Amino acid sequence: MNNKLPLRSLVSGAVLLSLLVGCDSKKAEAPAPAATAPAATAKVEWPHIDSVIKKDPAVEARIEELLAKMTLEEKVGQLVQPEIKDLTPEDVKQYHVGSVLNGGGSTPGGNKYASLQDWVKMADGFYNASVDKSNGRIGIPIMWGTDAVHGLGNVVGATLFPHNIALGATNNPELLKEIGRVTAREIAVTGLDWDFSPTVAVARDDRWGRTYESWSEDPQIVGAFAGKMVEGLQGEASANNLFSNDHVIATAKHFIGDGGTLNGVDRGPTQGDEAHLRDIHGAGYFSAIGSGVQVVMASFTSWDGTRMHGHKYLLTDVLKGQMGFDGLVVGDWSGHSFIPGCTALNCPQSLMAGLDIYMVPETKWKELYNNLVAQAKSGEITAERLDDAVRRILRVKIRAGLFEKGAPSTRPLAGKKEVLGAPEHRAVARQAVRESLVLLKNKNNVLPLNRKQKVLVAGDGADNIGKQAGGWSVTWQGTGNKNSDFPGATSIYAGINEVVSAAGGKATLSVDGSFKEKPDVAIVVFGEDPYAEMQGDVGMLAYKPRNPADLELLKKLRSQGIPVVSLFISGRPLWVNREINSSDAFVAIWQPGTEGAGVADVIFKNAEGAVNNDFKGRLSFSWPRHPDQTPLNRGDKNYDPLFAYGFGLSYADKDTLADNLSEDGLKAAEALDVLEIFNRRPIDPWQLEIIGFQNDLVVMNSKVVKASSLSIEAVDKEVQEDARRVQWNGTGSGQVALSVANRQDFINYYNSDSALVFDIKVDAVPSATTYLRLGCGSYCASDIDLTEKLKGFSGQGWQTVTVPFKCYPQSGANFGVTQPAEEYWTQILQPFSLITSGTLDITFAKVSVVKGAGKDVKCP
Repeated sequence: MNNKLPLRSLVSGAVLLSLLVGCDSKKAEAPAPAATAPAATAKVEWPHIDSVIKKDPAVEARIEELLAKMTLEEKVGQLVQPEIKDLTPEDVKQYHVGSVLNGGGSTPGGNKYASLQDWVKMADGFYNASVDKSNGRIGIPIMWGTDAVHGLGNVVGATLFPHNIALGATNNPELLKEIGRVTAREIAVTGLDWDFSPTVAVARDDRWGRTYESWSEDPQIVGAFAGKMVEGLQGEASANNLFSNDHVIATAKHFIGDGGTLNGVDRGPTQGDEAHLRDIHGAGYFSAIGSGVQVVMASFTSWDGTRMHGHKYLLTDVLKGQMGFDGLVVGDWSGHSFIPGCTALNCPQSLMAGLDIYMVPETKWKELYNNLVAQAKSGEITAERLDDAVRRILRVKIRAGLFEKGAPSTRPLAGKKEVLGAPEHRAVARQAVRESLVLLKNKNNVLPLNRKQKVLVAGDGADNIGKQAGGWSVTWQGTGNKNSDFPGATSIYAGINEVVSAAGGKATLSVDGSFKEKPDVAIVVFGEDPYAEMQGDVGMLAYKPRNPADLELLKKLRSQGIPVVSLFISGRPLWVNREINSSDAFVAIWQPGTEGAGVADVIFKNAEGAVNNDFKGRLSFSWPRHPDQTPLNRGDKNYDPLFAYGFGLSYADKDTLADNLSEDGLKAAEALDVLEIFNRRPIDPWQLEIIGFQNDLVVMNSKVVKASSLSIEAVDKEVQEDARRVQWNGTGSGQVALSVANRQDFINYYNSDSALVFDIKVDAVPSATTYLRLGCGSYCASDIDLTEKLKGFSGQGWQTVTVPFKCYPQSGANFGVTQPAEEYWTQILQPFSLITSGTLDITFAKVSVVKGAGKDVKCP
């Protein structure tokens, strides 16, 4: 039975040895993946990587010549990377800006439908300003970076490939190289130079919202794919196309361990010792650097208590030292601001730790520039470190040919509409769809289907290109799109209809599954809605449909004697036992991108009635047997998945899966009438913490603790130290929170008129807006303005506040990303939090969640 991942030579147990070209043989040895971190050793050696792009004496001499001519201000300008909405060509000239980015969903003029001419015009404006040599400027060309993580997602009409989790199932590294080549060509059409891709994360906990950006839970596949993707994006010296006009600069991200955080919480602490970090999370960087990647992006995460943006040992000693990386390290979306003592606009620590470019999408980014100039003049930033960072930036720009390529509009592919979404590009994406599909169930060999049948196509994903494309598609989270936002794309239904109609059959689209004429077979397309980082984190792996009728639809169709083929859209393996039991065939189609016709290529027979394309996809992630079965990875001590890593049926296989998978699922914990969170002390598992404006988080484990913008102390209300006094000093934003490391499921409270109830005394009214926050992670929060209520309590002594859960808006407060209420309330990390940037003096006690207390209570 051929349902296991074929062990091709490129993903054999010795994959890393074959990829680390020129490495010291003793250092290159890659241990097999382990379920837990290996035992700590006295010294962990990292492999020295011999890049295919060698240091060129002529390039190095040119760097030194430029460096000698640059003013300190010009050097600092190379380190600063603002966002396009906050940058003008005049800014580029005045501040010597070395690079710029556009974030997810960010476009010229804020126009979602910006034309290619708009992109090229903006790129020209920045470029021409950067090379202007008036007033003695040296004129170093600017670079523009973008997140093209599965194709050029920010540009309407681009080819969007299946996300990485799907590509991991293809087991085809050469296909990754082709995808990189196509992506580079479409980026070049806009006049941009730099792709913030590939993501080389090894996702170890599928609750992580970026699991779909990972090729596999196993480093072997990640190591095999990363180098090939870099070759596709940047070109190859051996093929005489390295950084040619249809190639771009690649970025391996996010260094290091972004896929290994505690409980899969985005931006959390990476687990495991250093050997584990190297052997599990290093694989993609080894092959990417070996293939010549020029940029590594630092991770938001921390390891061993230190944020990666400030981790000198890993960024400088390991990456640039032991591994020999001579390109540049770029930050991620003000990630340097998470370092204790730093803000987004003031963080010399990050540069001194090894960051070379600050990604600073802040409207006041010029303050960062001015602070860096002052710090370089004072010696807080050493001349040696500043020059090293600038050397690395210049090295990348010279290698990429930016000094010779000229203005973006003069480059061969700039503005070429026929290249964006070209048929040959879409053909590559369609091939990727075909090869990524994983057949999990095929009862009585219902698949492949005859083309000449009456086919009912149902489900909210059937004719929904936005849903099938997933996150990073036109918008950051992939939400708010309609089919017309993907010109040239093909929905899954459209692909099915084309095949069936051409053969004389009949395909009928009916989202709710209703029909007038009984079909011969029903294809139901359903699954996760789009999401991206942070907003995609979940508390458990049970599939939670936006439309509860999905399961009922499967059951209804089957009860009428209609064979049911389920096509499941998802960015991670999920517990779908009920849905599998209610299907005759079940296919994991992941998030296939714009070329939905690739699905029909596989599930239907050819015109002669034979297999058209067999299922080639094999799971690169283990599929859970239970919804709380996470982390779940190949090599775990008690490894017991429903479908193992490498599983996938072919048409020749006999499927023995019955319809009796356990449907018990995760039994929801019975909600107590009163859930105490703080009563004289934080109630386990909650802890009390404060976070100052310098991101200095301090857990309260003594009577008094202080952070940069607030302090907290234990005081008496009724008995000794049964309350906590919090004082904000007005120097910047500060937060006090009752927090927990592992997300808590509050859905039973949300559905029962529950409320947050706490006692509070106001000794000094807030001088700035003060929010009561309910948090579920970084940039995942729901805020209520409590300012006026607190002002009204001044001088009134102790007051009891009741805030119904129904009063909280279900949104990511910082970005306005809407979340379904059910999803939000299963992810609570901070049920009680107060945040303000002004002065404030309050004391609180007795914090609890009370079932039914919110009924008939007005919102603050």
